[in-house]
Amino acid sequence: MKSENITKTLLLIASVIVVLISTGMVFSLINGAIPTFKEFGLSFIWSNEWNPTEGNENYGAVPFIAGTIITSMIALVICIPLSFASFLFIGEYFKGTFIANTLSALVDLLAGIPSIIYGLWGFYVLRPFIVELGLSPQGFGIFTAGLILAIMIIPYATSISKEIITMVPNELKEAAYSLGATQFEVIFRVVIPNAKSGIVAGFILAFGRALGETMAVTMLIGNANVVPDGLFSTGNTMASVIANQFGEADGLKLSSLIAIGLLLFVITGLINGLGKFIIKKLS
Repeated sequence: MKSENITKTLLLIASVIVVLISTGMVFSLINGAIPTFKEFGLSFIWSNEWNPTEGNENYGAVPFIAGTIITSMIALVICIPLSFASFLFIGEYFKGTFIANTLSALVDLLAGIPSIIYGLWGFYVLRPFIVELGLSPQGFGIFTAGLILAIMIIPYATSISKEIITMVPNELKEAAYSLGATQFEVIFRVVIPNAKSGIVAGFILAFGRALGETMAVTMLIGNANVVPDGLFSTGNTMASVIANQFGEADGLKLSSLIAIGLLLFVITGLINGLGKFIIKKLS
């Protein structure tokens, strides 16, 4: 009984610490962003100008919000079909075979690789390939950044979804087979419906990772503080502009970068909330 009380107390302390840390993060972001919102008001959120010239400073978040959303959506659109095919191949169609086990191990390995490695690969391999295709003169741009994000999150979403579909009870699948169902019918009428909330959760987590990715995007997006006018134009994301300019920033510019961090925090929270709502509806 005493050990049980100690365990409960430790769990309570750990939970309180997590809440305090989260609250402290939000408070510090809000406190740092106050000068920006005092200077520009809510127009900071929908302004597309980023002018750090002393005496004529004007900052707006639209170029970076647009860059973040566009690159993340490109990544998600590419990720969904490829990841879907991958986890079905590994977890159902070739489950237990040598090739499936090998691919599963490779996917798990790729899911854990640091993003800077993807960025280096993208810079030295993907970017010249984009140039060779004639899509972008220097290979930098929104599409290149979105493509490297897709390559990053495909193993992540695949790994999660693969684990989810393997948790579907074999009894359900065997019952369907006993009624004469084909493998295709079992997968799409038994496995996917029972695992859909977990699969959606995997894609939402992957999308969240794409939203907040920094180094890989910074190396490939072109780092232009403008609203992208096309998929192959240069731009910036909320995370990449902070990474690029935070070290040398002070005053109003520093506050504006913190405000962008706060907006990224809010956007990520809203997407996670929407994801939970969707998962609840699918459950």
